[in-house]
Amino acid sequence: MNLIHSPMERNSKRIAEYLLQIKAIKLQPANPFTWASGWKSPIYCDNRKTLSFPEVRTYIRDSFVSLVRELYPRADLIAGVATGAIAHGAIASDKLQLPFIYVRSGAKDHGLGNQIEGYYEKEQKVVVIEDLISTGSSSLNAVRALREAGCDVLGMVAIFTYEFSKASDAFAEEKCRLNTLCNYTTLIETAVSSKYISENDVETLKKWRADPSVWGIN
Repeated sequence: MNLIHSPMERNSKRIAEYLLQIKAIKLQPANPFTWASGWKSPIYCDNRKTLSFPEVRTYIRDSFVSLVRELYPRADLIAGVATGAIAHGAIASDKLQLPFIYVRSGAKDHGLGNQIEGYYEKEQKVVVIEDLISTGSSSLNAVRALREAGCDVLGMVAIFTYEFSKASDAFAEEKCRLNTLCNYTTLIETAVSSKYISENDVETLKKWRADPSVWGIN
């Protein structure tokens, strides 16, 4: 029996394939990475690498454009989260023919002291573009900065999410809609089908996502 997948599912799988092929995402259950937070992790994601591959970069841009047009046709403005999503937000906004701004992690301690860079007006409807969702903390910091500046944040779109429950809860509490082009579940399924990892690795990867803060601690 042939399975019929939606365009969004096919799109997500294609992006997962790209991320694995160019090593923007690495899976190493037997040799885990250490994140800046100190967490041990069998996965590492660096979506900045996608910018170095024109085919991948363009596919992600067009996927963002389609998502924004479908979900947020009334958007006035695109905002990228510094630093990883600045380039992705800029090229997507160019294709959408919408103004672009970006949001720093905090206000500058010199010059005008801006946290939001670029021209915007209060009550403008903004879609935020992000490259990666982990706990959601830095992403939602940008959302709060935009709202405090008087912008109407419609939602956020991102390349990839680890699908942590902590992030889902944080976005729900902030009342911010989140949609992503790819996610952890699709990535693992794609990695197994392409033999990037074995079936034996899947349980390890599931356990990590269930409680990443304690995974790998002896």
